[in-house]
Amino acid sequence: MDFKVNRAEDNRIFVETESFRRLIEELEELKGSRGNILHVIGAPGTGKSSNIYYGIRKLGMNVYEVPCNLETVEVTAEEVFRSILEDVKSELGVDSAADVYRRFAEFDAVLFADRFHDSHDFSDSMGFSQWTLGAGGEALKFYLKCIREYLRYRSVFRDMNIIFQTAWRLRFRGKKPDIFTDIPVISPLLCHLLMVPFRAVKIDYTRQETLSIIRAHMDCADADEIQGYIDLYGCRPRLILEKMKC
Repeated sequence: MDFKVNRAEDNRIFVETESFRRLIEELEELKGSRGNILHVIGAPGTGKSSNIYYGIRKLGMNVYEVPCNLETVEVTAEEVFRSILEDVKSELGVDSAADVYRRFAEFDAVLFADRFHDSHDFSDSMGFSQWTLGAGGEALKFYLKCIREYLRYRSVFRDMNIIFQTAWRLRFRGKKPDIFTDIPVISPLLCHLLMVPFRAVKIDYTRQETLSIIRAHMDCADADEIQGYIDLYGCRPRLILEKMKC
């Protein structure tokens, strides 16, 4: 069974946690204001997407989710940016980048989540996260391009809200740790630094919350068995659910 949530419709079962309550508070702030950038961070397998989509639906927010549908990962940063922009222009029925950003300001928020990062999980296209794995220096060029675009249209960006499902994974000794969650000492420091210029919410759980989430999805699971998986994988409900069998 696939426990990954890629869209709001996948959230058939949801357990509200302390992390979710913090996220709801931030989303409520966004809904009533403009010019905010919210980063939602969390270790792989904690359910960042699930929390975001459930929160948006619960608050009835009008959100546009940005797509990334690359035909191949063998493209430059400029080509990636152009592809994303053309897809958005087509979906919103506009002709220019300036028109895109003005339309963005009409929504409660613009979301960069699974439709952007992981479109390869539910379509024949390649998502942004798949491109960045082999992009090398091109990934940095893409981010610099985004910064230049922000500076060029900053007056329009002040009228919109942006939500980023944020993960930054590096290859290190055969593993891919997330710099915001998986590296002792460094990750907590980076999280605090991220919260200086931006709003940020970290999705994490207590052992009891993890147990409750897993039991909600798999009521046949034995509590002692779940605790063993938590010892092995940490409080990452989706990851544990994918490993468990009833």
